[in-house]
Amino acid sequence: MIQIDNKLVSLDLFEKKFVCNLDACKGACCVHGDAGAPLEEDERGILEDEYDNFKDMLSPQGRNAVEKEGKWVADGDGDWVTPLNNGKECAYTVFENGIAKCGIEMAWMKGMTSFHKPVSCHLYPIRITKLGSHIALNYHSWIICQPALILGQKTGIPVYRFLKDPIIRAFGQDFYNEMDVVNQALKNQNGAEKGEG
Repeated sequence: MIQIDNKLVSLDLFEKKFVCNLDACKGACCVHGDAGAPLEEDERGILEDEYDNFKDMLSPQGRNAVEKEGKWVADGDGDWVTPLNNGKECAYTVFENGIAKCGIEMAWMKGMTSFHKPVSCHLYPIRITKLGSHIALNYHSWIICQPALILGQKTGIPVYRFLKDPIIRAFGQDFYNEMDVVNQALKNQNGAEKGEG
């Protein structure tokens, strides 16, 4: 782990290469899992305020799930998450050409809502854990993301760089700039170690 301010950052975010490949995975992260997407405290209010702006982008089944379950629900641990559609995909998921996509994000791209999508989805495969006054940023390994690791290896793009926009959204430009500094230092260190060998 590397500490940047009050954040503990896993080395995996610099060392692992990762680029989402929707053509291969079909957006499986919106479909699989035992609960919906984790929500930040303020995101519940945002979903309440913005729902009417993006509800028309959702499938009829998704709208029914939201109206039945609510715009958010508590999971088995008591954490707030998005509702599921009949226990399957996130209720905010829409399918386009066989690929699961976020209906909220699709509405955001059309300028229909100011809410991009839950930050936990935007940051994935980074998972955030609050540890007292510190925040841990870890890489979450999931077999369905194997195509992203393969494409990441081909392109050479590390996890944190692929997630530049959501990292800046969540933690600010200065934090991302510090991650760039750390990444360069790690590359220099690895180069020096190889030179010594």
